[in-house]
Amino acid sequence: MKKLIPFVFGSLLVFGAAACSPDVSKSSSDAPNSTNEAAQAPAPEATEAALKDAQSEVRREQLNNDIRAREQRNNALNDGKAANRSEDDIESEVRSKLEANIPNGQLTVEAEDNGTVTIAGTVTNQEQLNKIERLAKEIKGVTTVVNKATVAQPSS
Repeated sequence: MKKLIPFVFGSLLVFGAAACSPDVSKSSSDAPNSTNEAAQAPAPEATEAALKDAQSEVRREQLNNDIRAREQRNNALNDGKAANRSEDDIESEVRSKLEANIPNGQLTVEAEDNGTVTIAGTVTNQEQLNKIERLAKEIKGVTTVVNKATVAQPSS
């Protein structure tokens, strides 16, 4: 038993390290690879499929529960302060928040250690574009939002 526990934890650490990648956090596979890359308008089929998936109540609940759990963990570990949040954690939470509330957007999220978050890509209407900054600032640790996203109607 004493040898099993370290083996299990070691395996989890190796699996976790292998699953992590230094890639940019993206809200969809079609999103640009960086915030400096121009985004393409989404195909109508992709937009419709993403909309159905992302607007399902189950998916929205999953994303919101994930965000809530991360905030609770951060509060427990940092005495309720936003300090010491990793860029990856902030990127992931912002991306989840945007996925839950802008379901058919193709957005890329990059965070800096000073709390600045840069968001680029496309959304399908001005209302979604206007939501981006407000949604990102709801995440603890985000101080500034640079919104490089644009409105692009689905291509036919």
